[in-house]
Amino acid sequence: MADRNKRLDSNIPGNFYVDATCINCDTCRQLAPASFEEIGRYSAVSHQPVSGPEIHQAYQALLTCPVGAIGTEQSDKALAQTAMGSFPSPIEDGVSYCGFNSEKSFGANSFLIEHPDGNWLIDSPRYLKHLVEVFERRGGIAHIFLTHQDDVADSDKYAAHFGAKRIIHRADVQAASTAEQIIEGEETTQIGSDFQIIPVPGHTAGSMVLLYRETFLFTGDHLWWNPHTKSLEAPTRLIWNKAALIESLEKMLAYRFKWVLAGHGDRVCLSAEDMHAQVQSLVARRQRRGISF
Repeated sequence: MADRNKRLDSNIPGNFYVDATCINCDTCRQLAPASFEEIGRYSAVSHQPVSGPEIHQAYQALLTCPVGAIGTEQSDKALAQTAMGSFPSPIEDGVSYCGFNSEKSFGANSFLIEHPDGNWLIDSPRYLKHLVEVFERRGGIAHIFLTHQDDVADSDKYAAHFGAKRIIHRADVQAASTAEQIIEGEETTQIGSDFQIIPVPGHTAGSMVLLYRETFLFTGDHLWWNPHTKSLEAPTRLIWNKAALIESLEKMLAYRFKWVLAGHGDRVCLSAEDMHAQVQSLVARRQRRGISF
């Protein structure tokens, strides 16, 4: 829980605040952009929420913060409970954002796909009773897709509870050594008619993305949306192989999708044509820089 004695001076006065345990993962800024922004090396409250939707989003951010760095001077239990019940939060067509990001994955986002052949969990939130009960009501979890070694979090606990099959690439398998399905090489793997697993080495040797119904692309740390530049972005640091990353970005030009759902960074929905243009622009920027970025 947040400690008001560690409240950052960068917060404006008022009920909500961020304390010095913040790891600047950007979760709160995604959930409640009207209230939180990056100030220095931390997130902070730049605008105290006043409207109902703003207060709801701020409580969502409080609950989802992976290190419990967000607090209130006076808590409203009813509003907090309503925010709790909003997770997993619907996105579109049976796809939801799980919430409750894990410190083990530096606050990475995780997602749920409800599918008639078995539900999918993409990366892992914290292992919480609330989420377990929601997943049970929605038919359990059949597959856990792990985008890369950094974001496995509590996937082993969810796999054990639901009897789910964890999927990870051979090159990152050390992070989930008992995973039930290992992806080899760099060829796309088709699962049923709706799912394509696409290896995209670069950020890590075993990074992968999941394409669902040629609409939703779950990208881990391979791609994300930058709301300030209004553009797709990719890693510029913490990269296993820069040349491989450029090749993996180029690979995405062969696929059609409308959503980018990232582990870190904002999600976005564009037309398939606009998304393709965004990928082309990103590839061109990285090709101009070469491997020096």
